[in-house]
Amino acid sequence: MKNKLYLIPNAINGEPQEAIPSLVGPVIEKVRHFMVERQASAEKLLKRLNPQFPIKECVFFELSEHTPFQEAKKFFEGNLNYDIGIISEAGVPCVADPGAEIVALAHAKNIEVVPLVGPSSILLALMGSGFNGQNFAFNGYLPKEKDERIKKLKELERRVFAENQTQIFMEAPYRNQNLFEEALLNLNPKTALCVAADLTMPTQFIKTLSINEWKKNKPAFDKRPALFLIGR
Repeated sequence: MKNKLYLIPNAINGEPQEAIPSLVGPVIEKVRHFMVERQASAEKLLKRLNPQFPIKECVFFELSEHTPFQEAKKFFEGNLNYDIGIISEAGVPCVADPGAEIVALAHAKNIEVVPLVGPSSILLALMGSGFNGQNFAFNGYLPKEKDERIKKLKELERRVFAENQTQIFMEAPYRNQNLFEEALLNLNPKTALCVAADLTMPTQFIKTLSINEWKKNKPAFDKRPALFLIGR
């Protein structure tokens, strides 16, 4: 039987493992070769899916945004005789997370790619926003330099109204509050902004208001993982 590349979901915020569908465990029970963003998190996931998972029999290769592609390619090509699983630190692989280049390599080598269902903070935020889910863009992190970041915010706002395209972006948790304040200062008062924080956690917060309404009641998002969406 031809070997496969499995794209394995992980919990978004660590603890609520029930967010992972029960079918994932049985599907990957024979996989022993893994490319993972962080080995400790991957082992924790595997043990939660199956307390008897033979971790000591597994081979792990750490695949992060800093991993040279040639090293990842060497591991992948050296293990083509086995099923391989890609596990992100949180959420689903290859969506705002490493793995896309390996998936492209698998297609080039005619290896079946099997994406498994799991939580994606991007889609959860979009679902909960009330914005257009037919036309949207995920922009990742905005520029670090303040002037460029504000310029980007205004560009995303323009695209919302010119193209009716929902704009999704994120920031490091410790800079969330600063980004939120910049959005309130620089976007049109009538523009709608959604903040989706702590997704899948008991402290989950998803709220969509106009910029003007946000100014009247500013919650604290500092140090909380969050996504921001602009829409109409």
